[in-house]
Amino acid sequence: MPDQPSDAKMTIEHLPEGACRVRLGGHLSSDQAVLWARKWAAEEEIKRATRVEVDLSDITYLDTAGLALLLGWQREVLDRGGRFAFAGVAHESTGLFRLADVERLSRPVRMGLPPPDSLPVKVGALTIFHLVRLKDTLGFFGATMAALWQSVRQPHRIRWGDTMSYIERAGLDAMPIVCLISYLLGGIMAFMGAVQLQQFGAAIYVADLVGLAMIRELGPIMTAILVAGRSGSAFAGEIGAMKINEEVDALTTMGFNPVHFLVIPKLLALLVSLPLLVCFADLAGILGGMTVGVLMLNLTINTYVQHTVSMITLSMVLVSMLKSLVFALLVAWVGCLRGFQVEAGAESLSRGVTSAVVTSIFMVIFADSIFNVIQTM
Repeated sequence: MPDQPSDAKMTIEHLPEGACRVRLGGHLSSDQAVLWARKWAAEEEIKRATRVEVDLSDITYLDTAGLALLLGWQREVLDRGGRFAFAGVAHESTGLFRLADVERLSRPVRMGLPPPDSLPVKVGALTIFHLVRLKDTLGFFGATMAALWQSVRQPHRIRWGDTMSYIERAGLDAMPIVCLISYLLGGIMAFMGAVQLQQFGAAIYVADLVGLAMIRELGPIMTAILVAGRSGSAFAGEIGAMKINEEVDALTTMGFNPVHFLVIPKLLALLVSLPLLVCFADLAGILGGMTVGVLMLNLTINTYVQHTVSMITLSMVLVSMLKSLVFALLVAWVGCLRGFQVEAGAESLSRGVTSAVVTSIFMVIFADSIFNVIQTM
């Protein structure tokens, strides 16, 4: 750039249909950017013009600051709905114009939504998404089983303090609501059964009906659903919050296995607490049925208890306990999985917690249906 830049010159020529041509002369550079900006702002005719043509044939020097000034004028005209064009661009300035892609910037911006994807694209994207999620799910299941086996072989590595805390939160704290729901459910079963059985003079079999329903089906499955809503969502929220705060990454950096550190205490807690909760739920359900039988069907407590005990078998109790162990494994695993799948943001955390509850309930019912199919074979 020369040491003494020439003076900034700007002349306005009127063109037909409200257009104008702005001839610029001299140096359009950073040294005179303020002067050029004042000259442009002072021309009212430019502001009223529907089309502005800037002639650069008399410009003797142009740098990036001058080009930025030109582009700012261009955007000003385009934003108010006018048209803008350059003319007389010197050969040595064409490189700057290509670098800034002036032709693209001069085109009006088209606002609008992108075109929707076609059906094959949507199906393919959804398939890939679910395949990736399936891969992550199977990988997490394998990591959980490996960590559980390692805990069985090396019990001293289990965080027993956290495990006992989770047993209290998932088991003892859940006992009131589990017992209450089971008590009401047993009463409902007894009342609905009595309506039909009384027609045949077989009201005494209400005890058999309630005991069979509670021990084989309603006790394990209702307890698992309640635990999924309480503990499964809590597991997902706790691990998801740690994932957002990068605490899981910090555990990995410090050399800890996040699955062994976070999942195993929760898994062991549910494996211990859920079978015990099922036992109390069965007793509460039988007690609810007994309440209806004694108060509404004129049955004696001794008779009701005898019929219930005679109906219960050891295999029925063992199957109920096996169901509770499988349900505990599913609820803990799904809750922790959804927690590890949480990404950045509160919305992702809320989706993870919701998905943990819904998926856990689905897995519990699906597993219960498999148990029933196997039992009937």
